[in-house]
Parts: sequence; structure tokens; C-alpha cells
Amino acid sequence: MQHDTATTTYGGVDWATDSNQACVIDADGRTLRRLNTAHDGAGIRRLVDELVAHSVAQVAIERPDGPVVEALLAAGLEVVVIPPRQVKHLRSRYGSAGNKDDRFDAFVLADTLRTDAHRRVPLRPDTTQTLALRSAVRARSDLVDARVALCNQLRAHLRVVFPAVVGLFADLDSSISLAFLTRFPSVDKAAWLGHRRLGAWLAANAYCGRVPTATLLARLHDGPQGTYGDAAAGAAHTTGAYVETLKALRVQIAALDAQIREQLALHPDAHIFQSLPRAGIVRAAKLLVEIGDARGRFPTEAALSSLAGACPSTRQSGRLRVVTFRWACNKKPREAVMDFAGDSRRASPRAAATYDRHRGAGKTHQHATRIPAKARPHVI
Repeated sequence: MQHDTATTTYGGVDWATDSNQACVIDADGRTLRRLNTAHDGAGIRRLVDELVAHSVAQVAIERPDGPVVEALLAAGLEVVVIPPRQVKHLRSRYGSAGNKDDRFDAFVLADTLRTDAHRRVPLRPDTTQTLALRSAVRARSDLVDARVALCNQLRAHLRVVFPAVVGLFADLDSSISLAFLTRFPSVDKAAWLGHRRLGAWLAANAYCGRVPTATLLARLHDGPQGTYGDAAAGAAHTTGAYVETLKALRVQIAALDAQIREQLALHPDAHIFQSLPRAGIVRAAKLLVEIGDARGRFPTEAALSSLAGACPSTRQSGRLRVVTFRWACNKKPREAVMDFAGDSRRASPRAAATYDRHRGAGKTHQHATRIPAKARPHVI
């Protein structure tokens, strides 16, 4: 975007939980206005009004979403996102101390636009459909992480008080396993079970029957002893707390699955991502929301690959040339692309051959997955 340098002004906003620090500078870098407003409706409106009053051409901020960004876009201002990691390094342009100060960061953001606006791409927000789907997908991901963490805590607890039940069923947080722990939360309670009683309980709880009743009973009897008596009764309350929380998490994850399925079916880009090999529902939705539907954000496939950390980072100085893992990237798109690449090789012979060749050369699973993942953005 070209501006008349004689009249152009630039704004920087350092967003915080309780307040927002703004700075307006002119084309020569002189500070025209500093402003600190509360992070509420009135404060955000005042901030936007001040920026408009000073004829700000572009506003730099460290995050791409939130009420401040929405207000800036609604006012017709161009928003440029400069990640916190870059702001941290940009501070060294003005001094070697590296001190963190909100007022100074707002100036750094504005001055970076003044000097490097031609290198910055204005924020192109996604559609409301994508934003709504992103909220559901990320919430589901957070709940799945919480479920895995809680299941690990339950497993560690049971290895002490009721170790035989840990490997009783395939998954500790499965419906049948949680139902068993609800009915038999301790060694004392499970001691009541015999072949006939266990078989009746399994039938009443719609067990799939993959493992015979005699085998399950042998696992209970042959496992480590665990805790008995009063100590077992107290531990059973802890087991119950873990189990009930896991049940609640499973219910909410299932509810989000249904919501994601519905929202994805109504999204105009659903057919693109669901046509990818082994994309399914949740994986397709995750790819869609992390890549987004603002096409101008990624002018080339290399831009998407770099954002997702799928391509390596090259450092070269003189005769030294080192190709390393790309640490600086958006972690959520990386997770989505790597998850897709890791599973799509099961449906793509070419991706599978690439993966197997590099695994045979001694590369780790993660490294061998990143190599075909570099081509995935091109396919998308």
C-alpha cells in the first residue's frame, strides 16, 4: 500500500488484559500522541476515535484477533500483525537494554510500520463461518488435551491403589472402563466378582465382547494386589472424582464433535478439505480453520509451508550452511498439517514411499513425516 509520506501517520497498539497503550507517529518518526485506555467498551472506542482523528493509515498490533482488532477493522483501519517474538527483537533497534515497556512497545510497533510497511501484509480476517468453526475446533482440542492429561493422572493413581484395572480394557478412558470404575472403584469392590457376575455386568453394560470374560477375570485376579481396607475406601473417592470428570469431558467433546460436523457441512470450503485423503471430519475442520479462507494471506504455497513449519530453516554464513528444524512458526497450523501428513501416507503410496525411504535412512518419525508434509500445502 502506497501512502503520501507528507501526511501519513502510523499507529501502534500494545494490547493488554486490563488496558491498551497506543502511540501515533508521523512520517518522520516524531511522536504525535500517546494514549492509555481501559480494556472495556468505552476505552476501546476512545482508542479508535483517537487513531481516526489523527488520520492513521495503518495500525500495528501483536495479535490477530480480539475486541481491539475487531473495533479497528470496523472503523476501516488497516491492521498489521507483528508477532511478539518479532517485537522482542525489534526493541534492539532502539537500544541494547532490551527492557519491556508497554509505552515503548507501542512506539516500536508504530515505527516498524513507518520503516517497513512495504514488507508487511495487512490483516485479512476470515469469514464469520470460519471464526465460529475455529472456536469449536480449538475448544475441542483443548478438551482432548485435558482428557489425556486427566487420564494419565487417573492411571498413575490406579497403579498404586488398583493396578489390575489399568490394563483391564483397551483404553482406560473408554466408556466400558469408566463404567467399571464407577461400579467397582477399589480392589475390595472388585473382589466380589466371579465369572458369572462379571459376565452379567458386561452384558448389562453392552460390552463388545472382544476379550472373553475369563480373560478379563484372570487379569483382575493375577494383577498386583493394590490397596485394601480403609485406605482403599478413601482412594475410591479419588478414583470416583477422576472418573466423573472424565465422563463430563467425554460428553462435552462429543457435543463439540456434533457441532463441528454441522458447521463444517454448512461451510462453503468444506468440500476442499474433506476431499483430502483420510481427512475425515475433525481433521478437515482443523485444517480449514488453521489455514483459513482469506486466500490473500498465503500468496504462495511456500508462505503456508513456512507458517506451518513444514519447510526447514536454512542458515548460511561463508562456507557454513546449516539446515535445521523451523522452530519459529504458528504451532496450531503446524499441528494440523503434521497430523494430516502423518496419516495421509496411509492413503497415498507416494507419501508412504517417501516416509519409508527416510525412515530407512535413520530419520525419526517426526522428521520423516515433515518431508512429505512440505508437499501437503501444495496439494491443498
